Amino acid sequence: MFGITGDLARHKLLPAIYDLANRGLLSPSFSLVGVGRRSWSADDLRNYVETAVRDGARTPWRPAIWEQLAAGMRFVEFDSFEDDAAYEQLTRVVDDLDATRGTRGNRAFYLSIPPGWFPAVTERIARSGLVEESADAWRRVVIEKPFGHDRASARELDALVGRIVRPDDVFRVDHYLGKETVQNILALRFANTMFEPLWNQRYVDHVQITMAEDIGIGTRAGYYDTIGSARDVIQNHLLQLLALTAMEEPTSMDAASVRLEKEKVLNCVRLERDGVLDLNLTTARGRYNAGFQGGLPVRGYLEEDGVAADSRTETFAAVRLEIANRRWAGVPFYLRTGKRLTRRVTEVAVVFKQPPFLPFESAAATAVGANTIVLRIQPDEGITLRLASKVPGTQMELRDVSMEFGYGATFNEESPEAYERLILDALLGDAPLFPHQREVDLSWRILDPVIEHWTAAGSPEGYRPGSWGPASAHELLARDGRTWRRS
Repeated sequence: MFGITGDLARHKLLPAIYDLANRGLLSPSFSLVGVGRRSWSADDLRNYVETAVRDGARTPWRPAIWEQLAAGMRFVEFDSFEDDAAYEQLTRVVDDLDATRGTRGNRAFYLSIPPGWFPAVTERIARSGLVEESADAWRRVVIEKPFGHDRASARELDALVGRIVRPDDVFRVDHYLGKETVQNILALRFANTMFEPLWNQRYVDHVQITMAEDIGIGTRAGYYDTIGSARDVIQNHLLQLLALTAMEEPTSMDAASVRLEKEKVLNCVRLERDGVLDLNLTTARGRYNAGFQGGLPVRGYLEEDGVAADSRTETFAAVRLEIANRRWAGVPFYLRTGKRLTRRVTEVAVVFKQPPFLPFESAAATAVGANTIVLRIQPDEGITLRLASKVPGTQMELRDVSMEFGYGATFNEESPEAYERLILDALLGDAPLFPHQREVDLSWRILDPVIEHWTAAGSPEGYRPGSWGPASAHELLARDGRTWRRS
């Protein structure tokens, strides 16, 4: 694990590894080699991992499990990722684990490092022989987003990783795809006959996909100010949610079949509105101002520590997309994400068309909105079905009601953390939840024109903290006679 001392490893990856071991899902021979710039011994690494596990694990502490896991931990100090001698030491450590722990040459390289270091690391891993193919062992590389900062850089990254392993042995982590509720999109659509016949342009008016946060950027300015919300969230999380929501039924749930259907959908996504490309009408961006949120004063984005005074980075992004195929022709998909919004929520809302005729008096149906299926991904995982019902009484009066399914209330078993599922699948070589390079490439094809347009347009529009974003985001839907859901 390159970057084992970073925040992601400490808060997510290391607790997930322990939880997998605690659930009996890791081989007793599983071993972890930490790579970092600290002068640590193996015991120092174990103490560090133990602290991370005790702070972040979701399963109980079991000394026997910990001792078994800790016995396979080693640390290799790197003065820099260009330190050739360190790669030689890493090779010796891994070979020793093969001999003493029975890992049999099976190796997964988790690159939890800034993308700028990928060329140096991949070149030296290849040169060291650590990833040389073997007939009876596997070699895999796991990488975190961002997968480049545009289409060209994503292709360069793919070429770099392709120098050391085959395309099917590259696992790109989008942690949202490991969430139970994201996987449940496929179960809802393809395991139930009541929804799929309505899942098309004949019945669906539009789809809204939202990932909102009620916090600012915190200490992430060094990363965030070079990326922005569109690259950080829309290019990966939201376009993946769109693909799962809109794809055709795969022939099976194996990686190749699911990937094929997602690629077909992404290839059909268009930025045009009614056949006309005008990004002033189909996109919106903003940046949170200083103000009050939750009764407390908060700084504006430009006042955050580490943000450049002349920054043009957006903290809110919204796009209107269409899918040019038979199922979805004419149905707009609205995607939005932002910081310092009203509340933290991630959801997919499928909004259905109004009935063509209502046999009720107009006053009876004034409180009735559109039927909606809401797939709640976080924080209250589940599904909401909104429909019209008669209000008790002597008069015919209709009102919207909700039918709720909540994961926490329905299942006694706690859902595994997303990284547990993703790490396990990478070790097993099971890839349905990992975006392939073709999906990444198609996502950048969609987003690149938006980023280029915004770069030429100047600074983002300001918005009040605790709101639902800038005025232009609401105008985006108002042009179509629609409004954002009040999640």
